[in-house]
Amino acid sequence: MNDILKLEITSPAVLAAAGIIAVAFFLVLFLRPSARWVRTAMTAIVVAGLLGWFTVWIVEDVMDVFHVGLTPRVWFWSISCFAALGLAAVSFFRSRPWRKVVAGVSVPVFVIAAALGINAEFGLNNTLGSALGISTEDVIELKKPNPDSSIPAGPLWQNWRPPADVPARGKVGTQVIPATTSGFNARPAGIYLPPAALTANPPRLPLFVLMMGQPGLPDPQYVSAALDDLAAKNNGLAPIAIVADQIGPDQDDTLCLDTAKYGNVEKYINQDVVNWAKANLNILPDRDHWTIAGYSNGGQCAISFAVKYPDMWGNVVDISGEEFPGAEDPAGNLLDIFAGNQSAYDAQKPVNIMKGKHFPDTTAVFTAGSDDPVYVAAAKSVSAAAKAAGMTVTYYEVPNGGHVGLALNAGLEKGFDVLYPRLGLSR
Repeated sequence: MNDILKLEITSPAVLAAAGIIAVAFFLVLFLRPSARWVRTAMTAIVVAGLLGWFTVWIVEDVMDVFHVGLTPRVWFWSISCFAALGLAAVSFFRSRPWRKVVAGVSVPVFVIAAALGINAEFGLNNTLGSALGISTEDVIELKKPNPDSSIPAGPLWQNWRPPADVPARGKVGTQVIPATTSGFNARPAGIYLPPAALTANPPRLPLFVLMMGQPGLPDPQYVSAALDDLAAKNNGLAPIAIVADQIGPDQDDTLCLDTAKYGNVEKYINQDVVNWAKANLNILPDRDHWTIAGYSNGGQCAISFAVKYPDMWGNVVDISGEEFPGAEDPAGNLLDIFAGNQSAYDAQKPVNIMKGKHFPDTTAVFTAGSDDPVYVAAAKSVSAAAKAAGMTVTYYEVPNGGHVGLALNAGLEKGFDVLYPRLGLSR
C-alpha cells in the first residue's frame, strides 16, 4: 500500500497516461454516426464548459477561495473537466447499454485527469499520499547526541572535513515529537538528516525548523531536496531540519497561538519541539545557528515566533507568509479567538510586536511570488517592519511565481543562499 501512496503523480509519464486515457474516453463518447448526436454533444460540451468557466470565476474572483490568482492551466483543466462531464451526462440518454457503462466510467476518469493536471500546476503534492494527506515517510532512526562532543571555534566549512564514505544524499523520515508541555495534538514531524549527520563522527549542525501551509502535511521532501543540492556542493554540510506540525490533523488555522479552541501551538513549537531537538539531535546550541521558517500559514508563524522569542531564534525565513495570525478571516478570528477584543488581536501581529523593539542580530529572509499580490503586500509590510526594527533583512520576489510550488521551492533556495554563510556552512 505504501508503494502505491509513494507514486509520483506529477511525473510526465503519469500525467501523459491520464491525459491519453481521458481523451480516449472522450472520443469514444463523442464519435457517433449521427448529425443529431453531434449537435446534442456539442451543445452539452459548450454549455458545461461555460458552466465550468463561471464556476471558476466565482471561486477565484468573487469568493476569493484561494486568495491567489489561478493560472491559465488551472482554468484549462477545470473548464475541460466540466465540458467532458457534460458530454458524459448526455451520453446516458438514448444510448446503448455499453455506452452508458462507458459514460459512467468516464466520469471519474475525467475528474482524476483534471485533478492530476491541476495538482501538477500547483506543484505541492508530488505523491499520491501527499495529495490524500497521508504521510509516506518511515520512522527515521536517530543517534543520541554526544553531550561531551566539543564545538570547534570558527565556521564548520573551515573546520570539518568529510570522511571518504560521506553519503551523497541525506536521509528523511518521521518522528513523533511528544507534546509534553503543550498537550497539542500534532502529527509526526518530518526529519531531514544531511549527509554530514550520517557519518561515524558527525559534527554538530545548525537547526532548521520549518512549518508548512494550511492545509498541508509536515512533509520533509521540499526542504530535503533543497538541502541535498546544497550539501553536495559543501562537503555534505547542511542544517538538520524538522518539519513541525502547527495545524494538527484537523487542518485548522490555529493562528500559531495558545488558544482554548485549537490548543497550545505556540508552546508546542517553542518548547516541546525545541526541547526534543536538544535531546535527540546533534545540533549546535546557540541562537545564531537556529532558524525558524515557514511557508504560507507557516510563514506567519515563523516571523511571529522570531519576534516573540529572539533569544531562541537567530534567523527567520518567511516564504509567502500571511501578514498576521488568521489574516484570511480576521473578523471571524477576532470573535472566535479574541472575544471581540481588537487590542488583544492587534498585540499578536508581528508588525506591532516589533514596534519599539530592536533585533540587531537577527537575519530575516522574506520571499513571495511576483504573481501573488496579496502575499507580496504582506511580505513587503512585514519585511519593512523587520528592517526598521534592526534585523538584517533580505526581501525577494520569485519571478513569475504564484503562491504554490515554484514560490515554495524558490523561497527555500533563496533562504538557504542567505543563511549558509551565516550558519558557517559555506564561505
